[in-house]
Amino acid sequence: MKSDKLLSFKLVPSSVVSTALSVAVSVVISATLVVPEGAFAASQNTAAATTAKAKKTTRKGTSGTKAAAPAKVAKKAGATSVAAAKDDDARPTAKKRRVSYTMNGRHRTAVRRVAFEPRQPTAGQAFGLHETPDSLMLRSGVAYVVDQNTLEPLFDKNSRAVVPIASISKLMTAMVVLDSKASLTESIEVTDEDRDYEKNTGSRLSVGSVLSREDMLHIALMASENRAAAALSRYYPGGRPAFVAAMNAKAKQLGMTDTHFENSTGLSSHNVSTARDLVKMVNAAYQYPLIRQFSTDRSYDVFTGKRNLAYNSTNALIRNSSWDIGLQKTGFINEAGECLVMQTTVHGRPVIMVLLDSSGKYSRFADAARVRTWIDNGGADQQPRITSADAGGAGT
Repeated sequence: MKSDKLLSFKLVPSSVVSTALSVAVSVVISATLVVPEGAFAASQNTAAATTAKAKKTTRKGTSGTKAAAPAKVAKKAGATSVAAAKDDDARPTAKKRRVSYTMNGRHRTAVRRVAFEPRQPTAGQAFGLHETPDSLMLRSGVAYVVDQNTLEPLFDKNSRAVVPIASISKLMTAMVVLDSKASLTESIEVTDEDRDYEKNTGSRLSVGSVLSREDMLHIALMASENRAAAALSRYYPGGRPAFVAAMNAKAKQLGMTDTHFENSTGLSSHNVSTARDLVKMVNAAYQYPLIRQFSTDRSYDVFTGKRNLAYNSTNALIRNSSWDIGLQKTGFINEAGECLVMQTTVHGRPVIMVLLDSSGKYSRFADAARVRTWIDNGGADQQPRITSADAGGAGT
């Protein structure tokens, strides 16, 4: 009996000790595994911020980061992300460009990966012309529409702004050629002098190509062929300088006081004018039947003495049967943006449209459609004169 009591006495303490040990171990493990939610989130933010900062530090060539409070870390991490996004936007992206070259007398073509740089702002964008509001929400920085019969302004947006006009210049080129009374059947050969050494644009009309003056004029107006326009000016009596002088003299004769030409192609950004002056030029060019015919043709084939070339109009509206266009010319260089001038009949009313410095490849045609719809709906009759900020008005 005594021995049983002794045995019980010895066993009780050992079970208590075992239980105590188990509880202690459980507490230690729980303390190790259970972490406050805020602390875990802070550690994640700290890790992310440390990683972003480490990457930024690596680019600068330094090492080491400093721990910060969770709020500051999150803020810095967000700023780092925005900076990285801006860097991505500004960084040139790789694009493919087709390159032509000659090797061992053979013409070869290859596709090379080149760096792409964003297009520089046009002259109109640089001077804030696109910030002028207008009721039609046009994407053209300059817009001017007049009734051809009365020359009454129907729509006016920055019509007095002097801006580059690109290949709209070729309408003046055509008038000077036709005014010279030179034979339209005379053969004209394209030479190295007709290449574009200013902007290095290409041409399907290779050096050595021979066309009649009429064919050169045709593709210069319809397809805006630059080498054709350059060759026409070189074959003028007195050469290219005399031709450019004749262009400026013709502009003065027409009362185009804010217009200046430096070449026959329009590739120079110094070929400048205003929408008001261009209305005078379009109206004058409309008096030449050949300019009306050539500028509104959809397509035209020529034989260069080497091969046949098929040209198409640069104006998408020409192929749209709903438009009645009597004369048109498109233009584009980086400084001028997308340009379009037209004589067209809308709702039985002959009008002249001038749209300059439009942003987007097809926006000038969309703007022309908006203006036509506006006239169709009687907008020009309800509000015949819409003045813009440059005319002293409040803008449209």
